[in-house]
Amino acid sequence: MAAPIVPARRKPKGKVTLAHGGGGKAMRDLVEGVFVDAFGMGGAPLEDQARLVPPEALLSGGRLAMTTDGFVVDPLFFPGGDIGKLAVWGTVNDLAVGGAVPHWLSVSMIIEEGLDIEVLERVAHSMREAADLAGVRIVTGDTKVVARGGADKLFVTTAGVGVIPAGRDLGAHLVQPGDVAIVNGYLGRHGAAILAARGEMMLETAIESDCAPLNGLMEAVLSAAPGTRCARDATRGGLASLLNEVAAASGTGFAIEEARLPLEAEIRGFCEVLGFDPLYLANEGRLAVFVPPGEAEAALAAMRDHEHGREAAVIGQVTEGPAGRVVMNTAFGGSRIVDMLVGDQLPRIC
Repeated sequence: MAAPIVPARRKPKGKVTLAHGGGGKAMRDLVEGVFVDAFGMGGAPLEDQARLVPPEALLSGGRLAMTTDGFVVDPLFFPGGDIGKLAVWGTVNDLAVGGAVPHWLSVSMIIEEGLDIEVLERVAHSMREAADLAGVRIVTGDTKVVARGGADKLFVTTAGVGVIPAGRDLGAHLVQPGDVAIVNGYLGRHGAAILAARGEMMLETAIESDCAPLNGLMEAVLSAAPGTRCARDATRGGLASLLNEVAAASGTGFAIEEARLPLEAEIRGFCEVLGFDPLYLANEGRLAVFVPPGEAEAALAAMRDHEHGREAAVIGQVTEGPAGRVVMNTAFGGSRIVDMLVGDQLPRIC
């Protein structure tokens, strides 16, 4: 049998046009010249689906975990990250906090006509680097091009699949009174970095996003503290919304200590100038874990030994209730209720 004819690939240049979403040669050149090369798919057949070999953990009684997320951050590139890293690591983190070991990602790009192809290449290569750092593979994807004004430069949607090893079970419903809450580092960096990068406030700051993959950190915590009840990443809505969600799901309350919150002076100053509460600022490399009191010291030590947990801190404890209520004991000796975020403090931050 004769070998299949493989058309010559042409690397696209210039700007994205509607033809790049039309299903023809221009689209093939865009997909193969930008994404296939960047994602390292060149050696695999380009079918309409990825064909995957189940990992050993799945064959040994593990469970599949799947998540999906959309990313519309503005600007596309910001101090400490970009929409590509955000998409990969945000999806990885959603799997990791559920106890899953992430394996595979899919990527869908909604591209506005007129976007520089060089920007797409930069994002694609950033995604590949982010996937390599997290130990996952981008195995399938899709592109669509919309007319000018139909989107804002580039929107990215990802889906991720991982495996929860047999015997591992995490969930907010498992949290109990007396459990200890630990966060892995400084809060509010991502939200502050995005706002500063937009230039709307005429701010000059060296704040960088905390955007990072947290699957390695989670595995370290689970190894040191196998009784960990629950973990959540503090993204939109910040730590305050995370704590309220877990309190509501577990039917417990939380008492957190303002003096223990890991907040940099620069973030405190940023929030004071603009009238923000750092508890509600978005994070993209921060999580909270809830562990039995007897394992808190081990969990904290495991975090601090990891590159993404050097500034980890115990912030408080789970209480009997009232159910769903989060109370912060302030540095001045009083207390205040910490509610869910109402409205949108900073739109389009992820």
